[in-house]
Amino acid sequence: MAAPYEADSVLIVNPDTVLSLKFAATFLQAVTGRGLQIIERHRAVQQGEFPLRSARGRSPARFASRPDFRRLPMGESLDHYAMITGVVNNVNRYYCRLAWSRHAIFARTVDTTKLHPRTALILLTALNLLNYIDRSVLNAVQPLVQDEFHLSKTQVGYLTSAFLIFYMFAAPFVGPLADRYSRKVIIVVGAVFWSGLTLLTAVTHTYTELLVRHTLVGIGEATFVTIAPTFVADLFAEERRGRILGVFYLAIPVGSAAGYLLGGNLAPHYGWRFPFYIAAAPGFLLALAVSFLKEPKRGQFDSRTGTKETPERTSIFGLFRNPAFLTATLGMAAMTFSMGGILVWMPQFLYSERHYTLAAANLMFGAIIVVDGILASLAGGWFGDYLLRRMKSSYYVISAASMGLGIPFMIVALFVKGRGMVPAIAVAAFFLLLNTSPLNAAVINSVGAHIRATALAVNIFIIHFLGDVPSPTMMGWVADRRSLQAAFVLPVIAMGISSAILFYGMKFAPVVRRDAGAGAPR
Repeated sequence: MAAPYEADSVLIVNPDTVLSLKFAATFLQAVTGRGLQIIERHRAVQQGEFPLRSARGRSPARFASRPDFRRLPMGESLDHYAMITGVVNNVNRYYCRLAWSRHAIFARTVDTTKLHPRTALILLTALNLLNYIDRSVLNAVQPLVQDEFHLSKTQVGYLTSAFLIFYMFAAPFVGPLADRYSRKVIIVVGAVFWSGLTLLTAVTHTYTELLVRHTLVGIGEATFVTIAPTFVADLFAEERRGRILGVFYLAIPVGSAAGYLLGGNLAPHYGWRFPFYIAAAPGFLLALAVSFLKEPKRGQFDSRTGTKETPERTSIFGLFRNPAFLTATLGMAAMTFSMGGILVWMPQFLYSERHYTLAAANLMFGAIIVVDGILASLAGGWFGDYLLRRMKSSYYVISAASMGLGIPFMIVALFVKGRGMVPAIAVAAFFLLLNTSPLNAAVINSVGAHIRATALAVNIFIIHFLGDVPSPTMMGWVADRRSLQAAFVLPVIAMGISSAILFYGMKFAPVVRRDAGAGAPR
C-alpha cells in the first residue's frame, strides 16, 4: 500500500504535550530544514499505511499486528527537542508513548530552507503576468488591426480562437513531459520561445503573418501555464493552496488589465505593434531568473488521508472517470467560455455600442479588471481555504456561488444604459473572477501529484476547446448578424451552466487535511 505521507518517522504523544511539541517542531524546522507534520486522531491511521522498513521492539496490540513500533515506558518524560531530534535522525524507528494518545508527528525530509518558495512564487507570478499581458494587448488594439487589414469581426475573433487552438493542442504534449522531466527547464525554454515570437510582431504586415505569429505564441505559452501551477503547489502547505494560487493567478486580471492599458494608451500614438515590444522584453530576463530556482519535489506537501489513491486519481485514462476532476474542469470550461468572450469583446462593445473612445473603453474596462481581479483572486483563495476547515467542497461552493451571483449583474451591464452600467460591469467581473484560484485548487487537489501536470494539460485542452476557443468566434458571428449586445447573451448562459455543474460537483470533492503541511513555508 502506498504511504499517504512521505514519512521518515512517527512520534505519538499525549494531548497535553502538543503545544510544546509544535514549538519544538518549528524550532527544528528553522534549524535543520526538516519538515514536520502534526496529525491528530492517530487511531484512524493504520500500520499498513506506512513504509515500515524494519520491525523492532514489541507491538502494542491496538496499533499494529506486527512489531513495528517501539514503546516508551509509561511515565517516562523526555526532553521534547531531544525526542524530536532522535526521531528525525532515525528513519526506521517508531515511538509510542501511551496507547490512548491523540496526536502524531511525522518527520519528513523537506529542505524548504533552500527552495526559496516566496522568491519562486514572485518570479513565476511575474512570468504569468507577461503571459496575460501578451494575450490582452491584441484585444486592446484589435480595432486598429481591423482597420489596417480590413477584417470582419469574425476574422478578428478568429485570431484569439486560433491562438487558443494551438495552445490547447500543445498542452497535452507538454503535460506528460513535465511529469517525467524537469519542470523548470521546460518553463524557461517556453518563456524564451514565446518572448522571441512576440518580438516578431515587428515584421507582421498581413493578416496571415499575424495569425501565424499568434498561433506559435500559443504553443510557447502552453509550456508555462500547464506546468507552473504544479511547481507553485509543491512549494507551500496544502491547506494554503487556495491563497497561494490566488497570488499566482493575480496575473490573469492584472496582466489582462495591463495589456488593455498598454495597448490602449501606446497604440494610438506609436502604432499597434509597439505595445508588443514592451510586453516581450521582460520575458527573457525572467526566464533567466527562473533558471536559478531550485525545483521542489512533486507532491511534497500533499496529504491523502481519507482519500484513496485510486486509478481515477493516479492514471491518465482514469481522469475521465474522476468526477471531482470532471466537474471542476467542465465548470471551468463554461466559466472560460464566458470570460474569454467578455475579455475579447467588451472594449469593442463599449466603443461601438456605448460610444466610448477606444482609449476610454480600454482604460475603464482595464481599471475594472485590475481592481476586481486583485480583490477577487485574493478573496476567492482566502474564502476557499477558510471554508475548507468546515467542508471539503469549499472550492466548489465558492466557485459555483460566484458564477450564479454574477448573472443578474451581467444582465444589467448589457441592457441598462447610463450610470448603472459601469458599476454593474464591475460587480459582474468581481464574481466572475472570484472563482479563479478556488477552481484551480480544486483541479490540482482532484488528482495525485505524479500526474498533476498531465491532468492540468487535459484540463487546459478541455476548458479551451469548450470555452474561449469557440466563444470569441461565436460572439463575432452573432454580432455580424444581429448586434454585439445580442452576442453577450452567450456568456450569460455559460455562467449559469458553470454554476450548475459546480454545485453538482460539490459531493465529489476530495478530503484535504488542514495539518498536512506543517513544516511547509507559511
